[in-house]
Amino acid sequence: MAIMFRVPRLAVLVSIALGMSLPAIAQQTTPTAPAPLAVRPEVDRSPWLFKGSDITPDPEWHFGTLPNGLRYAVRKNGVPPGQVSIRVRIDAGSLYENDSEQGYAHFMEHLVFRGSQYVADNEAKRTWQRLGATFGSDTNAQTTFTQTVFKLDLPSATPASVDESLKILSGMMEAPSFDDKVVNSERPVVMAEQREAPGPQVRFGDAQRATIFAGQPFATRSPIGTTKTLEAATAASLRAFHDRWYRPERAVVIISGDIDPLVFETLVDKNFSSWKGKGPNPADPDFGTPATKQPTTGTLVEPGLPTLIAMATLRPWHFNNDLILFNQKRLVDLIAVQIINRRLESRARAGGSFLQAQVSLDDVSRSVNGTFVNIVPVGNNWEQALKDVRAVIADAQANPPSQAELDRELAEYDAAMKNGVDTSRVEAGSAQADNMVQALDIRETVAAPDVSYKILTDARAKGMFTPASILASTKRVFQGDATRAFISTPTADPAASTKLAAALDADVSKLAPKRTALAAIDFSKLPPLGAPGKVVSTESIPDLEMQKVVFANGVRLLLFVNSSETNRVYVRVRWGGGYNAIPSDRRTPAWAGDMALVPSGIGKLGQEQLDQLATGRRLGFDFGIDDDAFTLAGVSSPQDYKDQLRLFADKLSTPGWDPAPLARAKAVMLAGYPGLDSSPDGVLSRDLEWFLHDKDPRWGIPPATTVSALTPAQFRTFWQPILASGPIEVEVFGDVKGDEAIAAVAATFGALKPRAAPAAAVPPIKFPEHNATPVVRTHSGQENQAVALIAWPTGGGVEGIPEGRKLDVLAQVFSDRLYDRLRTEAGASYSPSVGSSWPDGASSGGRIMAIGQVPPDKTDLFFRLSREIAIDLVKNPISDDELQRAKTPMQQYVMRASTGNTFWLNLLSGAAYDPRKIASARSILLDYQNVTAADLQAVAAKYLRPDRDWTMEVVPKAVAAKEGLSVAGGAQ
Repeated sequence: MAIMFRVPRLAVLVSIALGMSLPAIAQQTTPTAPAPLAVRPEVDRSPWLFKGSDITPDPEWHFGTLPNGLRYAVRKNGVPPGQVSIRVRIDAGSLYENDSEQGYAHFMEHLVFRGSQYVADNEAKRTWQRLGATFGSDTNAQTTFTQTVFKLDLPSATPASVDESLKILSGMMEAPSFDDKVVNSERPVVMAEQREAPGPQVRFGDAQRATIFAGQPFATRSPIGTTKTLEAATAASLRAFHDRWYRPERAVVIISGDIDPLVFETLVDKNFSSWKGKGPNPADPDFGTPATKQPTTGTLVEPGLPTLIAMATLRPWHFNNDLILFNQKRLVDLIAVQIINRRLESRARAGGSFLQAQVSLDDVSRSVNGTFVNIVPVGNNWEQALKDVRAVIADAQANPPSQAELDRELAEYDAAMKNGVDTSRVEAGSAQADNMVQALDIRETVAAPDVSYKILTDARAKGMFTPASILASTKRVFQGDATRAFISTPTADPAASTKLAAALDADVSKLAPKRTALAAIDFSKLPPLGAPGKVVSTESIPDLEMQKVVFANGVRLLLFVNSSETNRVYVRVRWGGGYNAIPSDRRTPAWAGDMALVPSGIGKLGQEQLDQLATGRRLGFDFGIDDDAFTLAGVSSPQDYKDQLRLFADKLSTPGWDPAPLARAKAVMLAGYPGLDSSPDGVLSRDLEWFLHDKDPRWGIPPATTVSALTPAQFRTFWQPILASGPIEVEVFGDVKGDEAIAAVAATFGALKPRAAPAAAVPPIKFPEHNATPVVRTHSGQENQAVALIAWPTGGGVEGIPEGRKLDVLAQVFSDRLYDRLRTEAGASYSPSVGSSWPDGASSGGRIMAIGQVPPDKTDLFFRLSREIAIDLVKNPISDDELQRAKTPMQQYVMRASTGNTFWLNLLSGAAYDPRKIASARSILLDYQNVTAADLQAVAAKYLRPDRDWTMEVVPKAVAAKEGLSVAGGAQ
C-alpha cells in the first residue's frame, strides 16, 4: 500500500515537470519486468554469511559465490523507488600494508576511482553524473584499517544502467590505471587529503591509539599513511599492493535496490566472473593482541582541544560464530553498560566534575575486544572527574542495579528493536547495503529486524536479564588482559602521567553517589493545558493530498496523512520569528537555545523526569532557529505522537528554568574555544557566518566573555517572551489518521491562549561590501593548512525560489569545474566545493560561495581559478552535456527524496501561513527541468559580478606575520 501511495505523489511532480498524464508517468516509473532469468549452476548460492550461525537467514537477501571466489549479497528494496545501492568491499585496509606501504590502501582507493580498462581517466564520475548520481554523496569510497569500500547509489536504475555500472566497477577492481602519469597526478590529491585533516583531532587520535593499542599494528597504521611512504609510492609498488589484495576471493558485491534480485545476481556473474587473482591468495596479517608489558598511561599536550581522558580495558579479539546465545549475552552486556551511562549522564546534568562521560563496548578493527571510557572534564580538574567516573563504575561493579533501572533500559531496547520491525518496510536500500558492509567487516551476520527482536524477547523469556546477571556482566566487561589510560591537556603538565596513574589507582569507594529510587511519573504530572480548541476552517491542498486547519486561537496545522513511512510520524512546531525576531544590535543568549532551552525542563519537571516519560516511547525534542521561525521537532510513532504534541505545547506554555543545563552549556562552549583557533575549519566555524552577515551579532559564535557572563536570569529574560509569543504552525506528517491528528492538535496547541505577533521590525540581513583584498584571519594549527573562499550575494524570499534553483544548478557546474581545475589539474585541494543558498524565510541573505582548503601559498591560485570560472560562466554558455550532468542528479534527488516525509516537511514548512510555498513545492521539478544554458549564463551575469564578490582566507599565524598580512578583527 505504501509503495502505491508514494508513486502517485512522485508522479504529481513529474507530471507537472514533463507535462504528462499520471497514467503515462506511472507506466514510465514502473520498471519493466525482465525476462525470466536463471543463475548459472556453477554459482554456489548457499547463504555464506550465515555459515556456522544458528540465526535464521534473512530470506530477502540472496547470496552467492562465483567460481572465482567472489561473493555477493543482493536483495530487492524499493526505498526510495527506482534506486539501486551498490557496494563493492575489498577485504584490505591499512592493517594489510607493509611498513613501506603505509597509505597504499587509501592511495589505491583514489586510483581505482580515477579510471580503468573500461573508462578513461576521471570519466567514471561523469558517467555516473549522466545517470543521475551525485559525486561525493551517491558515488564515494572509504578506506579503513580493515577494508576498502566503493559506494554507488544509482537513481532511476534500470538493468542496463546497473549493468554498465557493474562493468565500470569490475574494471576498477581488476584493472585500474597504474601508469606513473596517473599516480603522479593523484599523489598531490592524496597528500592534500592528508594535509587538510583537522590537525588537533588527528594528533589526538594518533597519540591515543599509540597508547591504548601499544604493541599492535593498529597503534601506528593510520589509513592516511605517512608523507614519506606516499611520496615514495610508484606505479609499480602500488600495482604490487593491488595484485596482492585486490582479488575476487577478497571481494564482496552488495546490492540492494528496486530491481528483481535475479537480475542483480546475473549481472554480478556477468561482470565479475572473469576476474582472476594474481598468484596465491595471501593469509590475513596478524593484527596482534593486547600487549601486557606496554606502558599503562600516555599523555598529549594539544592546545586545540579541551582536556580529554580515555580509559580502556582490553581483551584479545577472536572470531565468534554468530550464534543466538552469543548475541543474547551481548545484549546483557549492553544493558549493563547503558545503566552505567544513564547514571553518568545524570551526574553530569546535576553539575558534576565532568561534562560528559560514556562507556562503550567495541570490537576494534579485529584487533581487540574492549571496554572504553571517554571523559570530558569540567575545566582543568580532570583528576577529580576521573575519580568520580571511576566511582560510578565501581559502584556498578559492587552492587546490582535496581529492578526499576533494569526495566527502564530493557524498555528502551525493546522499543528500539520493535520500531525496527515496524519500520523495516521503509528501510532505505542504501542503509541495508551499508549494514551488510559493516557486518562483513566485523565478521558477523545481518539478521532481519523481526529475528533480532525475537532474540531479545527470547532472552527475556529465559530470564537472562536480572539484577544479578547485570552485576556479573558489569564485573566481566571491566576485566581484561590490559588496562590503559590516556589524557590530552591543552597546556603542558610534566606530572600528568604520574597523576593519571595515581587517579587510576585511587580509592574511589567513598565517592560513589547515593542512588535515588526512580519516582513514578506519567503525563499527568505535566502542567495542564486549557480546553481543546475549536476548528474554524479546513482547507484541502490540491494535488499534494494535504490539509490546512485553522483553530480559534490562531494556531494553524499543516497535516499530511500518508503511510509512505510505516509507523513514523514527523511532528514539527514553528513559532515566532526566528532570526528575524532576534535583535541585530547586540549579542543575545540565542546561542544557548540548542543546548539549554530544551533540557531546562517543563514546569517542575526537569530533564531527568522528562527522560522517564520518554522511556520506551518514540519522542524527540530537537530545537532549531530558522530565518523566520523557532522550531521544535521530533520523529514519533502513531502510538506516541499525541504525547509528542503535548510535550511541545507544554514547553511553549509552561517552560521550566532549571539553571543546571545552562551551566553545562556554558562549560561545553568554553571547553571548545581552544579548538576554534587551532585550524582553518575552527576559525570558519567561529567567524564565517559573522563576516558573511556583515558582522551581525545574530550569527557566529559569541566571544568567550559573552558566554561566561550569561546568567540564568538573563537567559530566562530573553527566551521566556519568545516561547510565549508569535504565531504557531504545527506540522504533522506521516502515519496518522486525519481526524485523530486534528483532535490531538486541538487538545494541545489549540488549547493555548491566543498569542500576539512580534511587534518589532525585522532587521535586514546584510552581505559585506566587495573587498579588493581578502579578509585575513589566522589560526594556530599546522603551517601547511589554509582556507580560501569567495562569495557573491544573491537574494532571498519565496517569490525568488525559481531563481534560487537556477543558482543551485549554476553552483553545481561551478563546483565541477573548480574540482577539475583545483584538484585534478593542480592537486592543490582535496575537496573544493561551491554551493548556493537562497533563504525563503528572509528577503535577502542568499549567496553563492566557493571554498577550498589549500596550502597557504595557493590561496591566490584559488582566487584566480574561481574568478576565471566565474568570468567564463558569464561569457560563454555551457555545453548540453555539462548542463545535463549538473541538472540530472538534482532532478533524481528530488524524485527520490519526494518519496519521504522529510522532503515535504522541509519544502512546505511555513506554508500554512504562506501559500506561495505550496506553489513553489509543486514547481520544483519543473524549475530544474526547464533550466537552460542561457538561464545559467543570465544568472551568472546577474550575480557573479567582480564588483560584488567578497573574499576571505584563513592562514597560519606564522605565514601572516612573515608576509605582513593585515589580520581582520573578528568576533573574538
